Amino acid sequence: QVQLVESGGGLVQAGGSLRLSCAASGRTFSSYAMGWFRQGPGKEREFVAGISWSGGRTYYDDSVKGRFTISRDNGKNTVFLQMNSLKPEDTAVYYCAARYSRTSQPETTGDAYNYWGQGTQVTVSS
Repeated sequence: QVQLVESGGGLVQAGGSLRLSCAASGRTFSSYAMGWFRQGPGKEREFVAGISWSGGRTYYDDSVKGRFTISRDNGKNTVFLQMNSLKPEDTAVYYCAARYSRTSQPETTGDAYNYWGQGTQVTVSS
């Protein structure tokens, strides 16, 4: 069982930055691949970024590539999402998610993830 708690959301002007954190419970965090998803107002949930269990592989949706960076600290059971050059269209509730995986195979489908956090609101004003 893994419990996830996101933090770091807030209100920021376009062009600004935010850093989201996701703290995980459990002693096997390093066995889980992690992902960040988001759901904007009136939109479906969408994949944002993912990272393998070791941190050796990262992958991004094209809409955030070059602006967002996912990373993890297995010693602190935490995954991060650094968001730079934010745009109004990045406004959404951001969720972190975990799936048991000891491979580096990327996974962008939400249904493949077993555990989800409660979400943190990110609002980007124009």
